[in-house]
Amino acid sequence: MPDFVSLPIRELIRPEGFACGCGKRHICAMDYLAIGPGAIAETPAMVRAMGCCRPFVVCDENTFSAAGRQAGELLNQAGIAHVLYVIPCHGQKIAPAEWEVGSALMHFDPACDLILGVGSGVINDICKVLGNALRLKSAIVGTAPSMDGYASNSSSMELNHVKMTLFNRAPRGILLDTDILARAPMRMLWAGLGDMAAKYIALCEWRMSHLVTGEYYCEDVAALMRSALRKVMDAAEGIPERDPAAIQAIAEGLVISGIAMAYAEISRPASGLEHYFSHMWEMMALERNRPYDLHGIQVGIGTVLTLKMYRKFRQIRPDRARAEAYWRDMTDEKWRAQIERIFGKTAPEIIEMERRAGKNDWAGHEQRLDSIIRNWDGIQRAVMEELPDYAALRALMEKTGMPVKPSQIGVSVEDTVNAFVGTRDARNKYMSCSLLWDLGLTEEFADYLKKTAEE
Repeated sequence: MPDFVSLPIRELIRPEGFACGCGKRHICAMDYLAIGPGAIAETPAMVRAMGCCRPFVVCDENTFSAAGRQAGELLNQAGIAHVLYVIPCHGQKIAPAEWEVGSALMHFDPACDLILGVGSGVINDICKVLGNALRLKSAIVGTAPSMDGYASNSSSMELNHVKMTLFNRAPRGILLDTDILARAPMRMLWAGLGDMAAKYIALCEWRMSHLVTGEYYCEDVAALMRSALRKVMDAAEGIPERDPAAIQAIAEGLVISGIAMAYAEISRPASGLEHYFSHMWEMMALERNRPYDLHGIQVGIGTVLTLKMYRKFRQIRPDRARAEAYWRDMTDEKWRAQIERIFGKTAPEIIEMERRAGKNDWAGHEQRLDSIIRNWDGIQRAVMEELPDYAALRALMEKTGMPVKPSQIGVSVEDTVNAFVGTRDARNKYMSCSLLWDLGLTEEFADYLKKTAEE
């Protein structure tokens, strides 16, 4: 079994993958990957390497200016016919939602054999969904180091105003021209740092879930993620100056995050509770028909909030009597009222999700509580080994200029607390909020967050 950490990034995408001691064959097969200055010049070579000859190029008005026009010119110069579709922004940012996917589909030329996105998170997600629906390969020319989904096989989409993770097909080609990435708005550079900082918590909670629920875990994939995270944090101080080394490190780290998710076949190596603050805030904004900030910015703030709660988490001990009293008090009627208060119009979908998942089942609680008590030392060891010093990470983030408090992105303390309480129900994924529920400590930690969210 090769040491992932020592391999060049291009080796990580070899078609045959890697047989691992965890029992999986780790594969993130791509036809083409290039990260570095001037990489956009390789657009024609990437199309040919993918065995394609007529790409359907998708961008929005902003990403067309950033790189779409240049990518089209390069294809023309290489004699590669293509169809360009620029999703209209109507003066606003486009959303990863039904209208945008449908709009791209309505303009699709059936003669095309490749979906080629030019953009970052939203464009990449739309193109993955589109490629999966049309049974075509997709590729991406990145315009910002703002998120970790470039190489992942999932898309974060809005479906009926609910944030959903749709699993589809990973892009088979990725070009990240660091000269172009460095010119992205500073807020998008901050977003990339925020999305990478989240990996501390993601790895901790992956180990935690493995101990409590027996969920699959691979130490080799976790080690790959840790290595990429260290490189990003070592270079992060260069972000305000758009230092090439910092941009390169973030771009590689974000791609490796996607590779790690593909290897694990789940999002565990890259997201934990901190991501669900962002998902909840987005759902609240959609409910109120209001805009929300970049995912990575929100995730960065969610990381700060979650690390605050872990400071308190280190001081607790499991108490079976307290946990069982909490479950008895949380009747189905009381739980439904809480869901309706927090989720509004999307509450019926959340309630239906619980009906399928059975997270509130008493027998499941008892089984998990037994596991928590039995593995408490290991859970605390994961916290100590995976999480960084709170003050040091926050100082680093603040030094780059990025927001670290909910109020800095227009999110109230009330919405922050409600987001935390709702995170356990937003997905069927075992995280620290799930463990606190099992221990009967959700309200105690919600009160703590209410007092400390703006500190």
